[in-house]
Amino acid sequence: MDKNKRPDSMKRITTTKLADSFISEKIAEVREQVGDKKVLLALSGGVDSSVVAALLIKAIGNQLVCVHVNHGLMRKGESENVIEVFQKGLNANLIYVDATDRFLNLLSGVSEPEKKRKIIGGEFIKVFDEEASKLTGINFLAQGTIYPDILESDGVKAHHNVGGLPKDMKMELVEPLKLLYKDEVRVVGSALGLPDKMVYRQPFPGPGLGVRCLGAITRDRLHALREADAILREEFEICGLAEKVWQYFIVVPDFKSVGVKDDKRYEGWPAIIRAVNTTDAMTATIEEIPYSLLHKITNRITNEVEGINRVLLDLTPKPIGTIEWE
Repeated sequence: MDKNKRPDSMKRITTTKLADSFISEKIAEVREQVGDKKVLLALSGGVDSSVVAALLIKAIGNQLVCVHVNHGLMRKGESENVIEVFQKGLNANLIYVDATDRFLNLLSGVSEPEKKRKIIGGEFIKVFDEEASKLTGINFLAQGTIYPDILESDGVKAHHNVGGLPKDMKMELVEPLKLLYKDEVRVVGSALGLPDKMVYRQPFPGPGLGVRCLGAITRDRLHALREADAILREEFEICGLAEKVWQYFIVVPDFKSVGVKDDKRYEGWPAIIRAVNTTDAMTATIEEIPYSLLHKITNRITNEVEGINRVLLDLTPKPIGTIEWE
């Protein structure tokens, strides 16, 4: 039987009772797989890695070593929040690695989306290997791989934790959530006692802003993307949309258009808003955003973010478009 294929007999995890049963089963499996060895967890701070962290803490306690890598592609304030939540909230054994220059130098001039994903995924593994070599007894790498990652990596796009793994990786994988859909992961997270703010936060891809800074990444355009995205998230929080919309973000493509600023010609990038709702990430519908809010977001971004002179709205459902642009 294919261990990466969800059995037809597997029930959807929709209740706390089913989640508790799943957690007990996975704790037993992890303990059998890991024994007395240590596990290194790629802790991004997103829903999937957070649930994996909570599950592994229950299963193996201080045998878990969490590593948060700042690859320079995080949202504004993201790494700082990860350190705050996981060190103080979950009392995790957390190692912080700032590898911004390392990643951005490797990505310089790379525009092909799959190549970018594989560079980011491959470099993640190298960083983890390096951190593991500084520790003793690290034999396993834990990841927040979920079922849509596996399905989409089969002919759609490579995920950093599926398609970007080197064949000569020294560590064995621990992926307790790999047969779950995103909505099931959230039910399991709640059953593990994680706060709703963490469990129901919007997803953030492993390659981060690297798949939202379209084309070859430059530091100035990446900075503009990060600032514009922060404005979008702030305005959604203020108006209450943050709790209604499953995923919302900005993408900034690698082309400019002509605009006018301070009575002068002003060439800038467009910021494209994407806001979608879904339960399993396999299909998605578009969230309707009030025009008054769109006007406010447009005004803030074009006035506060250097380098952006237009704001656009993506109205494409999934399918035909994927949730992320790259």
